[in-house]
Amino acid sequence: MQVYRRFSDLKKFHLKARDGEIGRLDEFYFDDQHWTVRYLVVQTGSWLFGREVLIAPGMLNGVDGRGKTLGVDLTREQVENSPPVETVKPVSRFYEEQYHLYYGWQPYWASDLLSTPEVQPLFDPLPEDEKKPRNPPDIHLRSSKAVTGYTLLTLDGEIGTVKDFILGDKEWRIRYLEVDIGNWLSGRKVVVSPIWITAVDWLSNEVSVKLSREAIKSAPEYDPAGFISKEYELEVYKHYSASIGNIQEDKK
Repeated sequence: MQVYRRFSDLKKFHLKARDGEIGRLDEFYFDDQHWTVRYLVVQTGSWLFGREVLIAPGMLNGVDGRGKTLGVDLTREQVENSPPVETVKPVSRFYEEQYHLYYGWQPYWASDLLSTPEVQPLFDPLPEDEKKPRNPPDIHLRSSKAVTGYTLLTLDGEIGTVKDFILGDKEWRIRYLEVDIGNWLSGRKVVVSPIWITAVDWLSNEVSVKLSREAIKSAPEYDPAGFISKEYELEVYKHYSASIGNIQEDKK
């Protein structure tokens, strides 16, 4: 059963390889076209002298909510020998190619299965002359740490900031952004699904949505300490769908 979890809660989880712990979550990189988590950034602590490593969701083999651990189907040696990420932030396509070549996986951007976060294994090894990283077109990787705090830009102005990400812990997709609208309505938080997001702008630090400010202000309130039920999701979708319908009617 898939559970929706706030990333701020997942950051308390330890990651365990087949032969021992490798660290804790620090942030993640997601694809802003498909809103899929592509890499978890893991702080290894004293084990690797504070070095950061990337773990693709396809490497995970289980989530233990009680023990607060994420299982990783790798050895500590494999993690230790993986390409270092510290010097290449933000993650570039050049680095991604090195990373996928190291593990012998087909890159997600070259696959027809972009809708899934799993890493697809190669059936045939790459020829030696094809193992050199190339420079393909621009990518759409975003850092959760960077996007946290971005302003939410509606059709008629700003309202609130991105507070957190709510993820499905099996498919590793971003189900919702948690938005804090406390500056407009004291202490109030709402959620916004990626289906209503039109752009993520690095330069202006904004997430744009095809919704009005009133739709955000009057959205069903979100309780970060609570559980996202099917009933709550249905209420949220009905609310925003009606808002979009009203906007379209006003344009006629």
